[in-house]
Amino acid sequence: MSEDNIRGVPRGAAEAPLSILELATVGEGSTPSEALRDATELARRAEEWGYHRIWVAEHHGMPGVASSSPAVLIAHLAAATSSIRIGSGGVMLPNHAPLVIAEQFGTLHALHPGRIDLGLGRAPGTDMATANALRRSAEVDPDEFPQQVAELTGFLDGSFPPGHPYAKIQAVPRYDDRPPIWLLGSSGFSARLAGLLGLPFAFAHHFSAGNTEPALDLYRSSFRPSEVLDRPYALIGVAAVAADTDEEALRQVMPGALSWLRLRHGRPGRTPTPEEAQAYPYTPMEREFVRDRLSTVVHGDPQTVRDGLEELRKRTGADELMITTQVHGGAARLRSYELIAQAYGMR
Repeated sequence: MSEDNIRGVPRGAAEAPLSILELATVGEGSTPSEALRDATELARRAEEWGYHRIWVAEHHGMPGVASSSPAVLIAHLAAATSSIRIGSGGVMLPNHAPLVIAEQFGTLHALHPGRIDLGLGRAPGTDMATANALRRSAEVDPDEFPQQVAELTGFLDGSFPPGHPYAKIQAVPRYDDRPPIWLLGSSGFSARLAGLLGLPFAFAHHFSAGNTEPALDLYRSSFRPSEVLDRPYALIGVAAVAADTDEEALRQVMPGALSWLRLRHGRPGRTPTPEEAQAYPYTPMEREFVRDRLSTVVHGDPQTVRDGLEELRKRTGADELMITTQVHGGAARLRSYELIAQAYGMR
């Protein structure tokens, strides 16, 4: 497998490739159909603006997120574009049989050769009751994740050794140049595993900022060269919102903070409007939560956001930044990504 399928090329004045993590966010007063149309338009425009890849994340039971089926959405986004890489950020592997994922992503690779990424996570992406409904069993052990990754790789590569129970099973379609596997994580477990396997690693800085540098250090110190990579390659997910002014950016970022607050209270819902977020009666403890949340979101006018992203890149040594933007409405999200691309002189 060529490293060119993994390592991105910076555009414009960017020192590292910029990419996008898309959740197909459903805003208050909107519908999942509109959110998915917005996601499709974002993929088209991101390709024009020079973003390297766009990934979609698997979430279940969340009314404000329409990306519950990554393989289906990836197929749609890839068909609507021609060159940008499309992938999963990620597929929650414990929710699925490895053979099913191998068949799905083998099909995606056949439809769009050389453009598909397979990012894998070990969290359920939902509450445990929903996870049990997905898996049909409550006995799945997250510590079995390395074995599941090995099985998936075996199906994708046809590399089970003789005598293995699955040695005669063929995942169809299958090609020698399969989609690259990425491991995703928000702690050290997947960081170390990705390093030991010589795979690229994606860290969820956007919701686990305190663990970013320790996890990246662990990934790099654990790294062993492989047929996939001769040296580490790590991207980090970054929450960012750009607007024409700092004041407008703060107005746009507040709905995402309120969504996180409601999720913490066990009340997930659609992304509120800026007006609803402004009028919400925050308790002192809730205001502290929002302040803490906003401290991890790079927001402001385009130059402020570029400066914030560059500071984060230099501090962490990330090889790629994957931006996620949780705002109300597709127009504000498109404008944010456009302004960031313009700030870096991309296209």
